[in-house]
Amino acid sequence: MMNAEPIGSPFRVFVGYDSREDVAFRVCESSLRHRSSIALDIRPIVQSEMRSRGLYWRSKDPLASTEFTYSRFLTPYLAGYQGWALFCDCDFLWLSDIAELVALADPATAVMCVHHDHQPTEATKMDGAVQTTYPRKNWSSLMLFNCGHPMTRSLTPETVNTATGAHLHRMQWADDAQIGALPPSWNWLEGSMAKPESGTPDAIHFTRGGPWFDGWQDVDYGDVWRHERARLPETQNVSIQV
Repeated sequence: MMNAEPIGSPFRVFVGYDSREDVAFRVCESSLRHRSSIALDIRPIVQSEMRSRGLYWRSKDPLASTEFTYSRFLTPYLAGYQGWALFCDCDFLWLSDIAELVALADPATAVMCVHHDHQPTEATKMDGAVQTTYPRKNWSSLMLFNCGHPMTRSLTPETVNTATGAHLHRMQWADDAQIGALPPSWNWLEGSMAKPESGTPDAIHFTRGGPWFDGWQDVDYGDVWRHERARLPETQNVSIQV
């Protein structure tokens, strides 16, 4: 078993940013900060910024449903391949203290995620994007990276830009034994998972589409998302400093 690198303070959270979902990013960030008992360094992964820095040069994938479909795997590089860092999609709503998730970090693993068996039935999602099904779907929507692990360090900008989607999203860059499991409540898929008998999930993932999209106003916990949205100043702008 390898030794864990320090978690670090503030804890680094990288959130996938999509220009169509600006408000989703802001609500995700707000919900993280509002409930966290630890200091956080939250950074959006913005594709245009990654391109201008020479870190991302993949051509557009017609099957990519977000602007961060592949750039999410730059997280370990952006974290300097040191310590631990979390990636999550922007369509998350955090309802529990992220410190409880960080406490689950297992130094024997390269990455940790919820091991979903997600087989969606709808043909489209969000704003009309094609819904796809593939092995380990949604595993990469929330990843707790052990950034210094040798397998994680294989996620170089070159790999992120040239590897297949299967290699990246199915986590073929890590041995199965090095992919740790997180409790499902930390990536609760709205529309696909049963509500808990009491309380709420720790983090809700509006993977089909959230209340910021037309036609997705009546999703489970949509009222909770709108309550969190109401906390935001109308003039708040997104920071794209990475």
